[in-house]
Amino acid sequence: MKVFKFGGASVKNADAVRNVANIITQYQDEKLLVVISAMGKNTNKLEELVAAFWENDVYKKSEIIAELKKFHFDIANDLIADKKHHIFSDLEDLLMELECLVDKKYNNVSYDEMYDGIVCYGELLSTRIVSDYLHSIDIKNKWVDARNFIQTDSNFREARVKWDETEETIKRILKPYIDRNIIISQGFIGRDDQNNTTTLGREGSDYSAAVFAYCLDAQDVTIWKDVAGVMNADPNQFDEAIKLDAISYTQAIELAYYGASVIHPKTIQPLKSKNISLYVNSFMNTTDIGTVVNNEAMALTKECYIVKDQQTLVSISTKNYSFIAEDNLSNIFVVFARHKVRINVMQNSAISFSACCDTKESRIDDLCRDLSEDFQVNTTPDCVLLTIYNAQNELALPAMFKDHKILLKQVLGEATQVVLKEL
Repeated sequence: MKVFKFGGASVKNADAVRNVANIITQYQDEKLLVVISAMGKNTNKLEELVAAFWENDVYKKSEIIAELKKFHFDIANDLIADKKHHIFSDLEDLLMELECLVDKKYNNVSYDEMYDGIVCYGELLSTRIVSDYLHSIDIKNKWVDARNFIQTDSNFREARVKWDETEETIKRILKPYIDRNIIISQGFIGRDDQNNTTTLGREGSDYSAAVFAYCLDAQDVTIWKDVAGVMNADPNQFDEAIKLDAISYTQAIELAYYGASVIHPKTIQPLKSKNISLYVNSFMNTTDIGTVVNNEAMALTKECYIVKDQQTLVSISTKNYSFIAEDNLSNIFVVFARHKVRINVMQNSAISFSACCDTKESRIDDLCRDLSEDFQVNTTPDCVLLTIYNAQNELALPAMFKDHKILLKQVLGEATQVVLKEL
């Protein structure tokens, strides 16, 4: 049994959906589950809708709903000529649900809970289009709602999978259907015990594919991307980037942790635990050999460059020049956890602590406000975090950073990390 995952770029328009269908057609005789992300950049558009809802911007809400409707109906009209086809009523129903959702007033609901309830519609709409189009060209499939199977806690926007319940439900209910149909489902979304929609973290569709694969004891997972495979650097930033033919699970986990965008950080562990191979292939050149991640891969020796922009360096020191010891560190980490701010690299001295974090302005502002109650806090925005994995020589910054200064440098194991700020 195989699990495929197609990201937003692979279903960004009607021609892209046709290409996905061509790929699936080649595997019609396989037991296959297909996980699909929101189309194109629609998750970003839905995030704008969340903000408009939260600010009660009626005009903006209406404008975004209209844009979403036009985008998805344009694709459906291009794919299916019969205007009486149920694809159009399917989309109308989902968009009406979304419109009603953002039109209501709620008591005691958090921003993150509303985020998950709204943003999930990107995946619901995209999978309806793909499933209905496949039916229209006689590819038998079954659309299923991932929220009925991926069971999670209520940590909205970063929900944790409840593995025992999820595996039992998938094996008992979903597995029999795979013997008779290709399954089309969504990435990124789940449901908690109170029947609320949850999401698994931004770009979490890879993780969804791994969860399904683990619970179904799949042979392998293939992530179809717009790149040739896993590269040793972003080819849009590094002209000499090369494809890595094979990577071990451990090194893939490390690269993903440091920010390699091709694989979601949580994806590897469930696959590793059952020795399920992961393939990263190009949906544009399907005959090309991509990258395989498994236990058999030789140790990676190539230098790998990972660049994360939109970073903020948070610098913390004690107000009375006392040491940053265990009690202070404990308090600091509690505040970071409470505000759900992920630390990408950290370093501490006797009286100071520095952390490089993804810039999410409201979270960083609230974090620093809380930390300032007990500490001196300074922030340096607009930073870049560069990670060099398997650095071969003394640190030499790539040419693109010649006008940057190093604010923080750390070497740990195979990874050299530097926080940079443009002069």
